[in-house]
Amino acid sequence: MPELPEVETTRRGIEPHLTGRRIVRLAVRERRLRWPVPRGLETTVAGQRIHGVRRRAKYLLIELDTGSLILHLGMSGALRILPTATPPDKHDHLDLELDDGQCLRLTDPRRFGALLWTTRAPESHKLLRELGPEPLSDEFNGEYLHALSRGRRAAVKSFIMDSHVVVGVGNIYANEALFLAGIHPARAAGRISRQRYEQLAAAIKAVLEQSIRVGGTTLRDFTGSDGRPGYFRQSLRVYERAGRPCPVCGEAIRLKRIGQRSSYYCPHCQR
Repeated sequence: MPELPEVETTRRGIEPHLTGRRIVRLAVRERRLRWPVPRGLETTVAGQRIHGVRRRAKYLLIELDTGSLILHLGMSGALRILPTATPPDKHDHLDLELDDGQCLRLTDPRRFGALLWTTRAPESHKLLRELGPEPLSDEFNGEYLHALSRGRRAAVKSFIMDSHVVVGVGNIYANEALFLAGIHPARAAGRISRQRYEQLAAAIKAVLEQSIRVGGTTLRDFTGSDGRPGYFRQSLRVYERAGRPCPVCGEAIRLKRIGQRSSYYCPHCQR
């Protein structure tokens, strides 16, 4: 699944092509996505101007004259900017046709993506209103994590992957951030000091910022909005490296299942 850096990379890739453009037509070839594309949305958005593209968690928010499109890539979705006349392939479900002859095309083989509409502030939508802070915001820091974690017995890895705690810290980035902070992924969230949470918050920011700079993590079902994969995977320190030496101490990286997810860690460096 595309994680926050992939979605932010996509946003930065498509935003210059969309902002200021007017929508000529929304072409819906497949309405049965994770949630059905609303009936009548084609009429609603036709003729409206695009004022910007924002991101909230893993949702892209395309701001129009009278509301916002809420777009999610799901498990395997990708967006491309193409000439409108480009023939669609089997899994090309939506085209947002623009007044410059280009279109924003959603490709989604598994159909777990979504295109929804709201006339209110997108942050008040039921899918977004209970989400935690953005990990790259000033609101997200060690003090916040420490206060929220008190009394929690859940593993710290599960804690930071909870979207009600903080958005966008997926499995890959949680593994990498915990390694950088020297925290064992199975340690109870409520048993970690404020100082160590300061280190963890800084590590989460560093890992996500690095990944965004290089275009996201290369995943089987995702390529960047310009068709190029990201290259952060080349810099992964522990993720999917079970049995290989720790890049710091040389101890073999171990694999453990935590919250039904694969967790990679160094038994020497992470406590």
